[in-house]
Amino acid sequence: MAEQTAVSKSSRVAAIDPSSCWYLYIIETVRGKLYTGISTDIARRFEQHKTGRGGAKFFRSDPPLRIRWSAIFSDRSSASKAEYRIKQLTRQQKLDLIRLDSKNI
Repeated sequence: MAEQTAVSKSSRVAAIDPSSCWYLYIIETVRGKLYTGISTDIARRFEQHKTGRGGAKFFRSDPPLRIRWSAIFSDRSSASKAEYRIKQLTRQQKLDLIRLDSKNI
């Protein structure tokens, strides 16, 4: 799967049923770009992005390298709202999130 996957500290507070959870993730590409998405299965989604079968067009010119960060949510709505907020961040803010959250593990 990925070399450095971090789960948000805040997402570990409440017990979440793994069969119905959603993941928000940030993938780093070979050239260092950051891609944010949601899925019910991060490993499967990462493979789709790598192979191009069902993956995002974002990766056509710059393949995914590794999952840099992830968080877990109890429902799709919460994951989508958090995805929107993260997509509004600058690259530096995303890198700060990754760095700061990794220290809390």
